[in-house]
Amino acid sequence: MPRTPHAAGAASPFAGRRIRAAVVGAGAIGRGSHLPALARLAAEGETEVVAAVDIDARAVEAFRAEAGIPHAYTDLDRMLAEQRPDLVTIGTPPTLHRDQTVAALRAGAWVWCEKPPVPSLADFDAIEAEEGTDGGPYASIVFQHRFGSAATHVRRLLAEGSLGRPLVAHCQTTWYRDTAYYAVPWRGRWATEGGGPAMGHGIHQTDLLLDLLGPWREVRAMAARLVHDVETEDVSTALVRFESGALATVVNSVLSPDEVSRIRVDCERATVELTHLYGHSNANWQVTPAPGVPAAEAAAWRDFGPDVPSSHLAQLRELIAAMRAGERPRGSGADGRTSLELITALYKAAFTGATVRADGIGPGDPYYTALHGGAPGWAPAGREEVPA
Repeated sequence: MPRTPHAAGAASPFAGRRIRAAVVGAGAIGRGSHLPALARLAAEGETEVVAAVDIDARAVEAFRAEAGIPHAYTDLDRMLAEQRPDLVTIGTPPTLHRDQTVAALRAGAWVWCEKPPVPSLADFDAIEAEEGTDGGPYASIVFQHRFGSAATHVRRLLAEGSLGRPLVAHCQTTWYRDTAYYAVPWRGRWATEGGGPAMGHGIHQTDLLLDLLGPWREVRAMAARLVHDVETEDVSTALVRFESGALATVVNSVLSPDEVSRIRVDCERATVELTHLYGHSNANWQVTPAPGVPAAEAAAWRDFGPDVPSSHLAQLRELIAAMRAGERPRGSGADGRTSLELITALYKAAFTGATVRADGIGPGDPYYTALHGGAPGWAPAGREEVPA
């Protein structure tokens, strides 16, 4: 039977013991990111991994043996019933995320799910409807680029107004993927990958931009298939206006041999820039003060503190603390939805030529249930007749 969520402010059900975690997905992300983060926290007395789940029996058994995990399963529901984990981490393809997350929440487990979270806003809202209403369980998205010392420091400077008003921003995820990458059958298809580079690659930088600048107001966009034989786009560009008035460009590409991930924010008193590829540390950030800014103040802006790189570990550490406090973690609920909402609006703007405003996509809108929105020339075969 599902556990009853504890009320906020009540004694934590995790007090005085380790968080029991299960890893769903024995592939690269589970092995290379989820498990190492859980193992580090296990060494600190915070967690223990009690089970692993994958549809491939041989893969999950090898994973279990290599990692020293007590139990391996090919059936998620059976694992939930028998092991009753406190936390389920999900590293499976996006089209599985909704059902697996809902199953875990109904079993009373908190969830930490890889990006892209789900293929549509409708799926996200269905998950949110299954969350606890007071103290959990909650479902959080892996948005590890928000975390770490530098991102925390810059977010605080912007929130406090130390750098002045944000005016102009640029968000860039320009990567390179060759034809062999798209030879994998599930890639480049709406039903299995969930979207193109705007969804599957650029979502981390988009999420970090929103975390730094706050709510957005409207978006205009273009998308194209310039190289790859895929259903989705292979490049997109967008113009975003924020509620603060700041204007931003967002570029997502898998056509760029000189690969880079970049965020730049020009404020009244300084420019802040992050340049990296798949993760960042203090050294990847640069703060350039405007003329006339006192040297001592500029030096304080450049002091990011002890270096804590962006990582799964940094986010998981905060998630475990939220679990123990019975608090909604960052990257869940409305906070987790905002990036998916902007990306959905980007696709709608690109495929319809319209300016799309925040909170403008809901039930009854074709883009609420599918990022392609049934748009002619973009929807999967057999769907082109659906009106945009």
